[in-house]
Amino acid sequence: MKSFNLIVVFTPDREKLLFCKRRKDPYQGLSNFVGGKVEPGEDPVSAAYRELWEETGITRADIALAHLADFTYYVSGCQLQVYVGRLKREVPVAGEENELYWSDLDHDFFDTSQYAGIGNIGHILLEVREAWDKLPW
Repeated sequence: MKSFNLIVVFTPDREKLLFCKRRKDPYQGLSNFVGGKVEPGEDPVSAAYRELWEETGITRADIALAHLADFTYYVSGCQLQVYVGRLKREVPVAGEENELYWSDLDHDFFDTSQYAGIGNIGHILLEVREAWDKLPW
């Protein structure tokens, strides 16, 4: 089964979220959280930090990630691991694969004309809200 991760990154004040605008399919042109493929034999947490660094330049020293959820899509043979974290300080983000941007929290993240994942972005953010006080901020 293929394994991927998504990483929800908040600014230090927890008022903005990091998104990427996808340049290729799936979900070309839509906004998504950063993330990527977990390599065979790779520890999932290490994979999340590796993908975060590769796609944004954010390092393990910049953020502590908490494992929020897993989704298994049996028909498509895909597993998705979701991590969430807050930057410890302002850091510049840069990536070549997708355009990166910071978003306010007052959007309809269930809007599938703007956000990837068939509503998953909105669902994940509802889960973050439920776990807000339990996360290692």
